[in-house]
Amino acid sequence: MSQGTGHYYVPAPSKWPIVGSSALFFMGFGAAFTMNKIPLGYGMLAIGFAILIYMLFGWFGEVARESESGKYRAQEDKSFRWGMSWFIFSEVMFFAAFFGALFYMRVLSIPWLADNEHTLLWPDFAGGWPTAGPGFEDKFTPMGAWGIPALNTFLLLSSGVTITLAHWALKKNDRGALKLWLFATIALGVTFLGFQIYEYSHAYADLNLRLTSGAYGSTFYMLTGFHGFHVTVGTIMLIVIFFRCAAGHFKPENHFGFEGVAWYWHFVDVVWLGLFIFVYLL
Repeated sequence: MSQGTGHYYVPAPSKWPIVGSSALFFMGFGAAFTMNKIPLGYGMLAIGFAILIYMLFGWFGEVARESESGKYRAQEDKSFRWGMSWFIFSEVMFFAAFFGALFYMRVLSIPWLADNEHTLLWPDFAGGWPTAGPGFEDKFTPMGAWGIPALNTFLLLSSGVTITLAHWALKKNDRGALKLWLFATIALGVTFLGFQIYEYSHAYADLNLRLTSGAYGSTFYMLTGFHGFHVTVGTIMLIVIFFRCAAGHFKPENHFGFEGVAWYWHFVDVVWLGLFIFVYLL
């Protein structure tokens, strides 16, 4: 095909989609069997995750080799940018649904259950937030904003600065500074996850705050847990990008693989700010 403005690389038929489908097949049935306490489920889950890891290494490695061999140009770059933009938009909607559930509970359903019409059903329920809701006898202590949550906010905001410094270094083709700031970003992400694990253990052991703690417990773990999962995914992406940078990948004028991960990481930072304000602070 022409190498001019009309160039668009079309790869050969790939085995990776069917490999990924096989992984989902084993993981889906493995999860179902495991939840129903069927011993076969654990083995199927392990097989599914093994196939998934094989697919990720194989497929992403193939794309990286295509990129480094010069097969991707302006048209492919535009497609990648649109694809990543829509992916992040879908993630925005994902978290918007959970923030919406939190808003509905705090502003609408909890006050509604405490009004005069419901005093016969729940005479001891006064409403207010945080609360498990009416009918819950186990007491819990809500998670405070200061301490680990505030520290984690500082860590993620700092990681947003370090990934930006790494990007500037890449644009200047300063490979040493690029790897330094990228490593710092990874370290901040891993530290954040370590503190979140400690926070969860503290919540369960000392605060009696659990997934079963009604409205507050379910929204707290749903929002912070999914965010922690996204930080984990983002950290893995950063590690992959770090090794690619160490291998000499990416050029100052062509590095969307790096930019896409940076976009995702900034998105994770912004979501955490919303969590810190609406889950911990208010």
